[in-house]
Amino acid sequence: MTALDFALPDGTTRSVTVSRLLNAGYAGRAQEEVAAHVAELAELGVPAPSVTPALYPVSPYLAAQVTSVPAQHGRTSGEAEWALVVDDGGDLLLTVACDHTDRDLEVHGVAWSKNASLDVLGAKAWRLADVEDRLDAIRLRAWVRHGEREALVQDSTLEALLPPAYWVEVLHGHGWLTPGTVLLSGTVAMVSGADQFADGWRVELEDPATGEVLDLGYSVDRMPDPIG
Repeated sequence: MTALDFALPDGTTRSVTVSRLLNAGYAGRAQEEVAAHVAELAELGVPAPSVTPALYPVSPYLAAQVTSVPAQHGRTSGEAEWALVVDDGGDLLLTVACDHTDRDLEVHGVAWSKNASLDVLGAKAWRLADVEDRLDAIRLRAWVRHGEREALVQDSTLEALLPPAYWVEVLHGHGWLTPGTVLLSGTVAMVSGADQFADGWRVELEDPATGEVLDLGYSVDRMPDPIG
């Protein structure tokens, strides 16, 4: 199983041995907007979920703290998210994450696409209890890199997404609120006209109350074409 470490603002380190990895989808707080988005995706051939919000199990070994993500082709991209982590001691942590997704595979099945690449997590985290009273003001942003040029592609506050408390109840109801569980939040809208098929991704969670930032960044490294 994958073992991850997270540095907290107080200088301590928390560890998690990932035994369950879940990706939320269609997890906007305004579910009427989500329904409109589902309809738009359906026109592009992406199958609609049977319910929203959705929850996709992902192979636990795909949770990673890395600076490089391999890609089989040029149509993969990240998604800026937060992640809820139940550490090995049972405490709830919040960190920054990027769900790298195979867009070509997505039209055949969202769950398949989620299992085709890594869920990248940051190396730093907050205790959920320490930021829960101001979560809606925390800012989530993503930039993509094309060569040497970087562009902002996602920019929102966490008010746009269902809060961690919602998912804590879901996890509790399924008996999954246990050490080793990691859940990614689902993402926010892309900036209009964004070119998401990029050479690299950078994602930040910024707490305006303290100025603290949780960040991650990685390159997207194209794998050689198959032989045979």
